[in-house]
Amino acid sequence: MTDMKTLAALAALTAMSLPAQLPSAQPAAAPTVALQNALVRAYRTSADALVRVPHGPGVVVWLQASLPDKDVRVLWMDDVASPPALALNGPIVAVQPLERAAAGATPTPSESRPGDAESTGLSFVPVFENARLSVLRAHMDADAREGLHTHGADIVVVHVSGGDIEDTANGKTVVNHWKPGDVEFEARGSSHSARNVGHPIDVVLVQLKP
Repeated sequence: MTDMKTLAALAALTAMSLPAQLPSAQPAAAPTVALQNALVRAYRTSADALVRVPHGPGVVVWLQASLPDKDVRVLWMDDVASPPALALNGPIVAVQPLERAAAGATPTPSESRPGDAESTGLSFVPVFENARLSVLRAHMDADAREGLHTHGADIVVVHVSGGDIEDTANGKTVVNHWKPGDVEFEARGSSHSARNVGHPIDVVLVQLKP
């Protein structure tokens, strides 16, 4: 008969031969809706959770600037839920145009494009353009100012750095405190002026085409 010492030794050998239990991977956080209207929707999520965003074309903005030039990475994807096999991670915002604006929307002389208004301390860098939209990176120095202007297109603003912007529209002035990943919509025909009342600010502008 097998004695207790022998059983204990067999149990120890069996335990040593079993593979160690690996900790289960944490599931990626579900995307959250940052903006949605009849023309566009935007999701705040992480690169490893893009597969959980609804299928469809769109712009993906990385919120962590790449080193050493601290460039903001922006990509167009034919299907944001099927991202390319790239070694990319970190928090992102995905902007998906839902439909084109009404046909025949012709800009009036008072309407402007980003960079047309009289301004100081602002810079705009084109990123890419296609049949659906155009994308620019915009930078506002501390105390940068943009004069009163009227938007000639619907624009989605993705705040990369966050910051404090004083906005004046319809005779009212407010200071908006934006955080990285915040998204706002500036409708075609809306008018305002702006001033940076804090540290330098970086945003990505997604301009929808009619």
